[in-house]
Amino acid sequence: MRYNEKTMAQKYYAGIDVGTHYVKVVVATPPQSADSPMHILATATSASKGMRHGYIVDRKEMTHAIHDTVGRAAAAARVAIRSARVAVGGISLEEIRSSADISLTPSGGIVTERDIERSLAESEKRASSRLVNRTVVHTIPLEFRLDGIPVQGRPFGLQGTKLSVDTLLVTILTQHHDDLVEAVEAAGVEVEGIMAAPLAASLVTLNKAQKTAGVCLANIGAETTSLIVFDNDLPISLKVFPVGSSEVTHAIALSFQVPLSEAEQLKRGAVTGSSIAPGKMNIVITGRLKELFGLINTHLKSIKRDRLLPAGIVITGGGAGLSAAAEVARISLKLPSQIGLPAMSARVSTLDATWAVALGLCRWGFAEDRMGRRHSLSDLIGRMTEALRHLFRSLLP
Repeated sequence: MRYNEKTMAQKYYAGIDVGTHYVKVVVATPPQSADSPMHILATATSASKGMRHGYIVDRKEMTHAIHDTVGRAAAAARVAIRSARVAVGGISLEEIRSSADISLTPSGGIVTERDIERSLAESEKRASSRLVNRTVVHTIPLEFRLDGIPVQGRPFGLQGTKLSVDTLLVTILTQHHDDLVEAVEAAGVEVEGIMAAPLAASLVTLNKAQKTAGVCLANIGAETTSLIVFDNDLPISLKVFPVGSSEVTHAIALSFQVPLSEAEQLKRGAVTGSSIAPGKMNIVITGRLKELFGLINTHLKSIKRDRLLPAGIVITGGGAGLSAAAEVARISLKLPSQIGLPAMSARVSTLDATWAVALGLCRWGFAEDRMGRRHSLSDLIGRMTEALRHLFRSLLP
Protein backbone atom coordinates (compact mmCIF):
# COMPACT_ATOMS: atom_id res chain seq x y z
CA MET A 1 0.00 0.00 0.00
CA ARG A 2 1.30 3.42 -0.96
CA TYR A 3 -0.05 6.91 -1.59
CA ASN A 4 -0.72 8.76 -4.81
CA GLU A 5 1.97 11.43 -4.91
CA LYS A 6 -0.46 13.87 -6.48
CA THR A 7 -3.12 13.66 -3.77
CA MET A 8 -0.94 12.28 -0.97
CA ALA A 9 -4.07 10.54 0.30
CA GLN A 10 -5.17 7.91 -2.17
CA LYS A 11 -4.15 4.36 -1.31
CA TYR A 12 -3.26 2.01 -4.12
CA TYR A 13 -2.02 -1.53 -4.70
CA ALA A 14 0.23 -2.83 -7.46
CA GLY A 15 0.44 -6.43 -8.67
CA ILE A 16 3.18 -7.76 -10.95
CA ASP A 17 2.65 -10.96 -12.93
CA VAL A 18 5.92 -12.03 -14.57
CA GLY A 19 5.06 -14.61 -17.22
CA THR A 20 7.11 -16.36 -19.86
CA HIS A 21 5.78 -14.20 -22.71
CA TYR A 22 4.45 -11.11 -20.95
CA VAL A 23 4.93 -8.98 -17.85
CA LYS A 24 1.61 -7.59 -16.62
CA VAL A 25 1.13 -4.87 -14.02
CA VAL A 26 -2.16 -3.74 -12.49
CA VAL A 27 -2.56 -0.68 -10.27
CA ALA A 28 -5.82 -0.52 -8.30
CA THR A 29 -7.35 1.50 -5.49
CA PRO A 30 -9.50 0.08 -2.66
CA PRO A 31 -13.17 -0.61 -3.40
CA GLN A 32 -15.88 1.47 -1.77
CA SER A 33 -16.81 -1.57 0.32
CA ALA A 34 -15.42 -5.08 0.82
CA ASP A 35 -18.08 -6.46 -1.54
CA SER A 36 -17.38 -3.98 -4.35
CA PRO A 37 -14.99 -4.20 -7.29
CA MET A 38 -11.60 -2.56 -6.96
CA HIS A 39 -11.08 0.52 -9.10
CA ILE A 40 -8.44 -0.05 -11.76
CA LEU A 41 -6.18 2.97 -12.09
CA ALA A 42 -3.98 1.53 -14.82
CA THR A 43 -2.65 -1.58 -16.49
CA ALA A 44 0.47 -2.19 -18.54
CA THR A 45 2.02 -5.12 -20.35
CA SER A 46 5.35 -5.74 -22.06
CA ALA A 47 7.05 -8.59 -23.82
CA SER A 48 8.75 -10.77 -21.22
CA LYS A 49 12.38 -11.44 -22.09
CA GLY A 50 14.76 -13.62 -20.14
CA MET A 51 12.19 -16.20 -18.98
CA ARG A 52 11.85 -19.90 -19.75
CA HIS A 53 9.08 -22.16 -18.39
CA GLY A 54 8.35 -19.55 -15.74
CA TYR A 55 11.84 -19.03 -14.36
CA ILE A 56 14.49 -16.40 -15.14
CA VAL A 57 17.37 -17.29 -17.45
CA ASP A 58 18.56 -13.71 -18.10
CA ARG A 59 18.08 -11.42 -15.09
CA LYS A 60 19.23 -8.28 -16.92
CA GLU A 61 16.66 -8.71 -19.69
CA MET A 62 13.97 -9.54 -17.14
CA THR A 63 14.75 -6.50 -15.01
CA HIS A 64 14.51 -4.27 -18.06
CA ALA A 65 11.09 -5.72 -18.99
CA ILE A 66 9.77 -5.27 -15.44
CA HIS A 67 11.14 -1.72 -15.20
CA ASP A 68 9.52 -0.79 -18.53
CA THR A 69 6.12 -2.25 -17.61
CA VAL A 70 6.05 -0.76 -14.12
CA GLY A 71 7.10 2.61 -15.51
CA ARG A 72 4.27 2.72 -18.02
CA ALA A 73 1.71 1.60 -15.44
CA ALA A 74 2.94 4.26 -13.02
CA ALA A 75 2.73 6.96 -15.69
CA ALA A 76 -0.81 5.93 -16.66
CA ALA A 77 -1.94 5.81 -13.03
CA ARG A 78 -0.03 8.98 -12.12
CA VAL A 79 1.53 7.35 -9.08
CA ALA A 80 5.04 6.32 -8.09
CA ILE A 81 5.12 2.54 -7.81
CA ARG A 82 7.76 1.93 -5.18
CA SER A 83 6.43 -1.42 -3.97
CA ALA A 84 4.24 -4.23 -5.27
CA ARG A 85 3.12 -7.78 -4.69
CA VAL A 86 4.58 -10.33 -7.08
CA ALA A 87 3.36 -13.70 -8.34
CA VAL A 88 5.65 -16.73 -8.61
CA GLY A 89 4.98 -19.60 -10.95
CA GLY A 90 6.96 -21.84 -13.23
CA ILE A 91 7.73 -25.51 -13.33
CA SER A 92 9.56 -25.54 -9.99
CA LEU A 93 6.42 -24.51 -8.11
CA GLU A 94 5.08 -27.59 -6.34
CA GLU A 95 3.24 -28.87 -3.30
CA ILE A 96 4.57 -30.82 -0.33
CA ARG A 97 2.26 -32.31 2.28
CA SER A 98 3.23 -32.43 5.92
CA SER A 99 1.76 -32.86 9.39
CA ALA A 100 2.73 -32.08 12.97
CA ASP A 101 1.66 -32.54 16.60
CA ILE A 102 2.40 -30.20 19.48
CA SER A 103 1.67 -30.38 23.20
CA LEU A 104 -0.65 -27.76 24.66
CA THR A 105 0.79 -28.07 28.16
CA PRO A 106 2.81 -24.79 27.93
CA SER A 107 -0.41 -22.84 27.26
CA GLY A 108 -2.44 -24.56 29.94
CA GLY A 109 -4.42 -26.61 27.45
CA ILE A 110 -6.10 -23.63 25.75
CA VAL A 111 -5.24 -23.23 22.05
CA THR A 112 -3.71 -19.80 21.43
CA GLU A 113 -2.64 -18.07 18.21
CA ARG A 114 0.94 -18.88 19.20
CA ASP A 115 0.05 -22.59 19.42
CA ILE A 116 -1.42 -22.48 15.94
CA GLU A 117 1.73 -20.79 14.65
CA ARG A 118 3.89 -23.37 16.46
CA SER A 119 2.00 -26.24 14.85
CA LEU A 120 2.44 -24.76 11.36
CA ALA A 121 6.14 -24.11 11.98
CA GLU A 122 6.55 -27.69 13.22
CA SER A 123 4.94 -29.01 10.04
CA GLU A 124 7.55 -27.13 7.99
CA LYS A 125 10.31 -28.47 10.24
CA ARG A 126 9.16 -32.05 9.77
CA ALA A 127 9.26 -31.59 6.00
CA SER A 128 12.80 -30.16 6.08
CA SER A 129 14.36 -33.16 4.35
CA ARG A 130 12.13 -32.45 1.34
CA LEU A 131 12.81 -28.71 1.41
CA VAL A 132 16.49 -28.79 0.41
CA ASN A 133 17.08 -25.92 -2.05
CA ARG A 134 13.41 -24.96 -1.79
CA THR A 135 11.60 -21.98 -0.30
CA VAL A 136 8.15 -22.30 1.30
CA VAL A 137 5.87 -19.70 -0.28
CA HIS A 138 2.71 -20.66 1.64
CA THR A 139 1.89 -22.96 4.56
CA ILE A 140 -1.81 -23.77 4.30
CA PRO A 141 -3.52 -25.73 7.11
CA LEU A 142 -5.83 -28.36 5.65
CA GLU A 143 -7.13 -29.79 8.93
CA PHE A 144 -6.62 -29.25 12.65
CA ARG A 145 -7.29 -31.99 15.21
CA LEU A 146 -7.57 -31.57 18.95
CA ASP A 147 -6.75 -34.77 20.83
CA GLY A 148 -7.38 -36.67 17.61
CA ILE A 149 -10.80 -35.12 16.91
CA PRO A 150 -11.10 -33.01 13.71
CA VAL A 151 -11.82 -29.34 14.34
CA GLN A 152 -14.33 -27.54 12.15
CA GLY A 153 -12.66 -24.21 11.41
CA ARG A 154 -9.85 -22.84 13.55
CA PRO A 155 -9.05 -24.35 16.95
CA PHE A 156 -8.36 -21.02 18.67
CA GLY A 157 -9.76 -20.96 22.23
CA LEU A 158 -10.53 -24.68 22.42
CA GLN A 159 -9.14 -26.83 25.24
CA GLY A 160 -7.15 -30.04 24.98
CA THR A 161 -3.74 -31.64 25.43
CA LYS A 162 -2.46 -32.12 21.85
CA LEU A 163 -2.95 -30.07 18.70
CA SER A 164 -2.36 -31.76 15.35
CA VAL A 165 -2.34 -30.23 11.88
CA ASP A 166 -2.10 -31.41 8.27
CA THR A 167 -0.63 -28.81 5.93
CA LEU A 168 -0.12 -28.09 2.26
CA LEU A 169 3.27 -26.45 1.72
CA VAL A 170 3.50 -24.54 -1.55
CA THR A 171 7.20 -24.39 -2.44
CA ILE A 172 9.51 -23.19 -5.18
CA LEU A 173 13.19 -23.64 -5.93
CA THR A 174 15.02 -21.05 -3.85
CA GLN A 175 17.11 -19.95 -6.82
CA HIS A 176 14.01 -19.22 -8.90
CA HIS A 177 12.39 -17.36 -5.99
CA ASP A 178 15.47 -15.26 -5.28
CA ASP A 179 16.12 -14.48 -8.96
CA LEU A 180 12.60 -13.10 -9.35
CA VAL A 181 12.79 -10.98 -6.20
CA GLU A 182 16.19 -9.61 -7.24
CA ALA A 183 14.95 -8.79 -10.75
CA VAL A 184 11.94 -6.88 -9.40
CA GLU A 185 14.00 -5.00 -6.83
CA ALA A 186 16.68 -4.21 -9.43
CA ALA A 187 13.86 -2.55 -11.38
CA GLY A 188 13.39 -0.20 -8.42
CA VAL A 189 10.35 -1.89 -6.86
CA GLU A 190 10.26 -3.26 -3.31
CA VAL A 191 8.62 -6.70 -3.08
CA GLU A 192 5.85 -6.44 -0.47
CA GLY A 193 4.84 -10.07 -0.76
CA ILE A 194 5.09 -13.20 -2.89
CA MET A 195 2.08 -15.35 -3.83
CA ALA A 196 1.80 -18.47 -5.99
CA ALA A 197 0.29 -17.40 -9.32
CA PRO A 198 -2.62 -19.88 -9.38
CA LEU A 199 -3.62 -18.88 -5.85
CA ALA A 200 -3.54 -15.19 -6.81
CA ALA A 201 -5.76 -15.86 -9.82
CA SER A 202 -8.24 -17.74 -7.64
CA LEU A 203 -8.84 -14.64 -5.50
CA VAL A 204 -10.66 -12.88 -8.35
CA THR A 205 -12.04 -15.75 -10.46
CA LEU A 206 -13.57 -18.18 -7.94
CA ASN A 207 -16.29 -17.61 -5.35
CA LYS A 208 -16.93 -19.34 -2.04
CA ALA A 209 -19.68 -21.56 -3.42
CA GLN A 210 -17.35 -22.94 -6.09
CA LYS A 211 -14.48 -23.51 -3.67
CA THR A 212 -16.74 -25.21 -1.16
CA ALA A 213 -18.37 -27.54 -3.68
CA GLY A 214 -15.06 -28.42 -5.35
CA VAL A 215 -13.41 -26.72 -8.31
CA CYS A 216 -10.12 -26.58 -10.19
CA LEU A 217 -8.63 -23.44 -11.69
CA ALA A 218 -6.33 -23.91 -14.68
CA ASN A 219 -4.12 -20.98 -15.66
CA ILE A 220 -2.87 -21.75 -19.19
CA GLY A 221 0.22 -19.68 -19.87
CA ALA A 222 2.61 -19.72 -22.80
CA GLU A 223 4.95 -22.48 -21.61
CA THR A 224 3.33 -23.69 -18.38
CA THR A 225 -0.13 -24.55 -17.13
CA SER A 226 -0.75 -24.20 -13.41
CA LEU A 227 -3.59 -25.95 -11.64
CA ILE A 228 -5.03 -25.33 -8.19
CA VAL A 229 -7.81 -27.50 -6.76
CA PHE A 230 -10.22 -26.39 -4.03
CA ASP A 231 -12.54 -28.51 -1.91
CA ASN A 232 -14.49 -27.52 1.19
CA ASP A 233 -13.27 -23.96 0.65
CA LEU A 234 -9.58 -24.92 0.94
CA PRO A 235 -6.80 -25.25 -1.64
CA ILE A 236 -5.99 -28.96 -1.47
CA SER A 237 -3.58 -29.36 -4.40
CA LEU A 238 -1.33 -27.32 -6.67
CA LYS A 239 0.40 -28.56 -9.80
CA VAL A 240 2.37 -26.98 -12.66
CA PHE A 241 2.74 -28.69 -16.04
CA PRO A 242 5.62 -27.77 -18.41
CA VAL A 243 3.27 -27.22 -21.36
CA GLY A 244 1.14 -24.28 -22.38
CA SER A 245 -0.51 -22.52 -25.29
CA SER A 246 2.81 -22.34 -27.19
CA GLU A 247 2.36 -26.06 -27.86
CA VAL A 248 -0.68 -25.15 -29.95
CA THR A 249 1.32 -22.51 -31.86
CA HIS A 250 4.09 -25.00 -32.61
CA ALA A 251 1.60 -27.63 -33.77
CA ILE A 252 0.01 -25.15 -36.20
CA ALA A 253 3.41 -24.10 -37.54
CA LEU A 254 4.45 -27.71 -38.17
CA SER A 255 1.10 -28.88 -39.52
CA PHE A 256 0.69 -26.09 -42.07
CA GLN A 257 4.37 -25.09 -42.62
CA VAL A 258 3.87 -21.46 -41.62
CA PRO A 259 6.17 -19.16 -39.58
CA LEU A 260 5.67 -19.10 -35.82
CA SER A 261 4.46 -15.50 -35.92
CA GLU A 262 1.74 -16.42 -38.41
CA ALA A 263 0.89 -19.58 -36.47
CA GLU A 264 0.34 -17.46 -33.34
CA GLN A 265 -2.06 -15.20 -35.23
CA LEU A 266 -3.89 -18.18 -36.72
CA LYS A 267 -4.24 -19.68 -33.25
CA ARG A 268 -5.90 -16.50 -32.00
CA GLY A 269 -8.17 -16.25 -35.05
CA ALA A 270 -6.59 -12.95 -36.03
CA VAL A 271 -5.95 -13.95 -39.68
CA THR A 272 -8.71 -13.38 -42.23
CA GLY A 273 -8.81 -14.93 -45.66
CA SER A 274 -6.49 -17.81 -44.76
CA SER A 275 -6.33 -20.71 -47.22
CA ILE A 276 -6.26 -23.17 -44.30
CA ALA A 277 -9.65 -24.82 -43.84
CA PRO A 278 -11.21 -24.02 -40.45
CA GLY A 279 -11.94 -27.71 -39.91
CA LYS A 280 -8.27 -28.64 -40.28
CA MET A 281 -7.21 -25.82 -37.97
CA ASN A 282 -9.73 -26.96 -35.38
CA ILE A 283 -8.39 -30.52 -35.47
CA VAL A 284 -4.86 -29.33 -34.71
CA ILE A 285 -5.91 -26.99 -31.90
CA THR A 286 -8.26 -29.44 -30.20
CA GLY A 287 -5.67 -32.21 -30.49
CA ARG A 288 -3.14 -30.28 -28.42
CA LEU A 289 -5.77 -29.12 -25.95
CA LYS A 290 -6.88 -32.72 -25.42
CA GLU A 291 -3.30 -33.63 -24.51
CA LEU A 292 -3.14 -30.77 -22.00
CA PHE A 293 -6.44 -31.60 -20.34
CA GLY A 294 -5.39 -35.23 -20.32
CA LEU A 295 -2.49 -34.24 -18.04
CA ILE A 296 -4.90 -32.35 -15.80
CA ASN A 297 -7.23 -35.34 -15.63
CA THR A 298 -4.34 -37.61 -14.66
CA HIS A 299 -3.52 -35.28 -11.76
CA LEU A 300 -7.15 -35.15 -10.65
CA LYS A 301 -7.18 -38.95 -10.61
CA SER A 302 -4.03 -38.97 -8.48
CA ILE A 303 -5.78 -36.87 -5.81
CA LYS A 304 -9.08 -38.74 -6.24
CA ARG A 305 -11.00 -35.75 -7.58
CA ASP A 306 -11.60 -36.76 -11.21
CA ARG A 307 -15.27 -36.23 -12.13
CA LEU A 308 -15.86 -35.26 -8.50
CA LEU A 309 -15.68 -31.45 -8.67
CA PRO A 310 -19.26 -30.13 -8.93
CA ALA A 311 -18.09 -26.60 -9.78
CA GLY A 312 -15.94 -28.06 -12.56
CA ILE A 313 -12.94 -26.37 -14.13
CA VAL A 314 -12.39 -22.64 -14.58
CA ILE A 315 -9.83 -21.61 -17.22
CA THR A 316 -7.73 -18.43 -17.09
CA GLY A 317 -4.50 -17.19 -18.66
CA GLY A 318 -3.67 -16.67 -22.33
CA GLY A 319 -4.92 -20.14 -23.22
CA ALA A 320 -8.40 -19.13 -22.10
CA GLY A 321 -8.57 -17.09 -25.30
CA LEU A 322 -8.69 -20.26 -27.41
CA SER A 323 -12.32 -20.64 -28.48
CA ALA A 324 -12.22 -24.43 -28.11
CA ALA A 325 -10.65 -24.52 -24.63
CA ALA A 326 -13.80 -24.65 -22.51
CA GLU A 327 -15.52 -27.26 -24.69
CA VAL A 328 -12.47 -29.51 -24.92
CA ALA A 329 -12.05 -29.28 -21.13
CA ARG A 330 -15.71 -30.23 -20.58
CA ILE A 331 -15.47 -33.29 -22.81
CA SER A 332 -12.01 -34.41 -21.64
CA LEU A 333 -12.64 -34.02 -17.92
CA LYS A 334 -16.39 -34.74 -17.92
CA LEU A 335 -16.85 -31.69 -15.73
CA PRO A 336 -18.62 -28.33 -16.06
CA SER A 337 -16.26 -25.87 -17.74
CA GLN A 338 -16.07 -22.10 -18.10
CA ILE A 339 -13.66 -19.24 -18.78
CA GLY A 340 -12.68 -17.42 -15.58
CA LEU A 341 -12.98 -13.68 -16.03
CA PRO A 342 -11.63 -11.55 -13.16
CA ALA A 343 -14.77 -10.55 -11.27
CA MET A 344 -13.06 -7.63 -9.54
CA SER A 345 -12.87 -5.75 -12.82
CA ALA A 346 -16.42 -6.30 -14.00
CA ARG A 347 -18.23 -3.12 -15.07
CA VAL A 348 -15.15 -1.00 -14.41
CA SER A 349 -12.62 -2.43 -16.85
CA THR A 350 -12.23 -4.65 -19.88
CA LEU A 351 -9.61 -6.92 -18.35
CA ASP A 352 -9.75 -10.47 -19.70
CA ALA A 353 -8.66 -13.78 -18.18
CA THR A 354 -4.96 -13.03 -18.73
CA TRP A 355 -5.07 -10.33 -16.02
CA ALA A 356 -6.44 -12.52 -13.22
CA VAL A 357 -3.07 -13.07 -11.50
CA ALA A 358 -2.00 -9.41 -11.39
CA LEU A 359 -5.44 -8.27 -10.25
CA GLY A 360 -5.57 -11.02 -7.63
CA LEU A 361 -2.35 -9.68 -6.14
CA CYS A 362 -4.00 -6.27 -5.71
CA ARG A 363 -6.98 -7.88 -4.02
CA TRP A 364 -4.62 -9.72 -1.68
CA GLY A 365 -2.98 -6.43 -0.69
CA PHE A 366 -6.35 -4.85 0.06
CA ALA A 367 -7.43 -7.88 2.12
CA GLU A 368 -4.25 -7.79 4.21
CA ASP A 369 -4.66 -4.12 4.97
CA ARG A 370 -8.34 -4.49 5.79
CA MET A 371 -8.05 -7.61 7.95
CA GLY A 372 -4.57 -7.13 9.32
CA ARG A 373 -1.41 -9.05 8.54
CA ARG A 374 -1.85 -11.12 11.70
CA HIS A 375 -4.33 -13.33 9.90
CA SER A 376 -3.02 -16.43 8.16
CA LEU A 377 -3.31 -16.90 4.41
CA SER A 378 -6.15 -19.40 4.89
CA ASP A 379 -8.05 -16.83 6.99
CA LEU A 380 -7.63 -14.22 4.29
CA ILE A 381 -8.76 -16.63 1.59
CA GLY A 382 -11.83 -17.60 3.56
CA ARG A 383 -12.88 -14.05 4.33
CA MET A 384 -12.13 -12.82 0.82
CA THR A 385 -14.20 -15.55 -0.81
CA GLU A 386 -17.16 -14.66 1.40
CA ALA A 387 -16.96 -11.12 0.03
CA LEU A 388 -16.60 -12.54 -3.48
CA ARG A 389 -19.78 -14.57 -3.04
CA HIS A 390 -21.76 -11.37 -2.54
CA LEU A 391 -19.90 -9.66 -5.37
CA PHE A 392 -20.61 -12.42 -7.90
CA ARG A 393 -24.30 -12.28 -6.93
CA SER A 394 -24.36 -8.52 -7.51
CA LEU A 395 -22.84 -8.93 -10.98
CA LEU A 396 -25.50 -11.35 -12.19
CA PRO A 397 -27.80 -9.86 -14.88
